[in-house]
Order: sequence, then structure tokens, then C-alpha cells
Amino acid sequence: MNLYFSCSLTGGRNDEQIYAAIVDHLLHLGHEVPTSHLARPEVMDLERVVEAGEVYQRDLAWIQACDALVAEVSTPSHGVGYEIAMALSLAKPVLCCYRREARVSKMITGNNSPRLTVVAYGDVAEALSAIDGFLARLPAA
Repeated sequence: MNLYFSCSLTGGRNDEQIYAAIVDHLLHLGHEVPTSHLARPEVMDLERVVEAGEVYQRDLAWIQACDALVAEVSTPSHGVGYEIAMALSLAKPVLCCYRREARVSKMITGNNSPRLTVVAYGDVAEALSAIDGFLARLPAA
């Protein structure tokens, strides 16, 4: 399955370890994750050399091509919110997971779209379990 992973870049990288655990888990399960580089410590250096328009076009194409979007939303990010809205507008299933103690926008937690799943987690294992449950409910690609 082609999965778009979305996480905060410029909004903050405090959750980088969970980003890496999620991406590593998805890759280990055999999924294609074109945005896997977003979970890596060197991402800011990699993205710094790409023009804004290129990032927009590239990421939009990846969202259009994906089977579903998995977002870690504990750290507020304009880009992540945009990606979630874009995926939902394209009728893509979306999972938003966040640390239980994080304050998440009501635009996410209050959205009752049948394509959106929002899950709070307490630790990495719980986050990965939520992802597994989300993926198990998706139709085979």
C-alpha cells in the first residue's frame, strides 16, 4: 500500500523519535512511504535545498497517488493540516494520531468525516497498534 506519512517539520521536531518509529513500522510491514525522509533527523537539511513550489507540487502528487495518509499531529503544523484537508478532499482515508497530552486543533478532533480517524496514544506501542488497526480497516489496494 502507498502511504503518505505527514508530520511537523518547521513547527517543531520534538516528536522525531515517534515519527521514525511510525515510518520504520510502515516500511517493515512492506508499505511504500514516499515521505519516509520526513521522519529522519537530516530532513531539514534535505528540504532546505528544495524550492517551495517544488515541495508543493511533489507533495501534492504524492497525496494524489497515495492509498491513505497517516499523520502524527501532536505538534501543530500548517503543512500537516493542509495535507490532511487535501487528502480528505480527494476521498483518501486519513489517520491522525497524537500524544494523549498534546493539544490538538479542534479542526482535527471535531471533524466527523467518515474517512478521518483520530486516535490519542500514550506510548509508541499504542501508536503503532492504532496504525495497525487503521490499516486493517482499509480496503486492499
